[in-house]
Amino acid sequence: MPASATSKSDARPGVAALPMYDWPEVRDATDALWSAIRAALIQEGIDAPAGLSRDGEAEALWTHPDLVLSQTCGFPYANGLSGKVALIATPSYRLEGVKPGHYFSVLVARRSSLPESLAGLQHRRLAFNMAHSQSGFAAPVRLLAGNGCTSMPEPLETGAHRASLKAVAAGEADWVAIDAIAWELAKRHEPAAAELVVFATTPETPALPLIASLRLARQAPRIAGAIDTALKRLDPAIKGSLCLSGLIPSNQQDYAPLAAALPVRDALPGFDRK
Repeated sequence: MPASATSKSDARPGVAALPMYDWPEVRDATDALWSAIRAALIQEGIDAPAGLSRDGEAEALWTHPDLVLSQTCGFPYANGLSGKVALIATPSYRLEGVKPGHYFSVLVARRSSLPESLAGLQHRRLAFNMAHSQSGFAAPVRLLAGNGCTSMPEPLETGAHRASLKAVAAGEADWVAIDAIAWELAKRHEPAAAELVVFATTPETPALPLIASLRLARQAPRIAGAIDTALKRLDPAIKGSLCLSGLIPSNQQDYAPLAAALPVRDALPGFDRK
């Protein structure tokens, strides 16, 4: 649909956010990505805000009635957002040995204190970003429980992957699971990463999905098409700084396995969340 045929329901600038990998060091690249997406959306007749929203909690924007585009984690999507937001597509990242549109978590510990195996985590403290994170919490919980292993100490909740890395480097915790894209960013931009080493990885799962308000569900193919166009036009250096390679179609069923019950007590006996 050309811009001249914009429907009244589409002509709302709304809000947009790309919070999941919006580190300060790549913020200019994130803004450039959004500018390209916005231009392509407007060509499709879908209005969009000039800039990204960075105020407040990302979670609040995920269900904003005028959300044009955001990125969420697969775990909250599967366990609460599915059916309440429009699923647009899934970005594909530059990760070796992974299917397009998928990712995995890396388990990281201090170089000077590496566990020999998952069994070696029994008396080592986990740092995690938040309990509704697929890569930082759900993935390591499933990995430990699936291998009959535990991490006994009370885990340390930090609020962010980067904060978890710093906590492990500082000795406040012993190991952390973060997604592979965040680890790539950390190796480039976080000095604490120099003290840390990957000692295991989790199975791959669908990467972090792009979503919009449910009112835009009928426009999802056009939004996805605009994002794909933007990525193809984007400066390769900008895509490289964001570890992006492209976009793939996705659907609710792709994320459904992430809604399975988490065996938290089996993996993390010290986790106490009322």
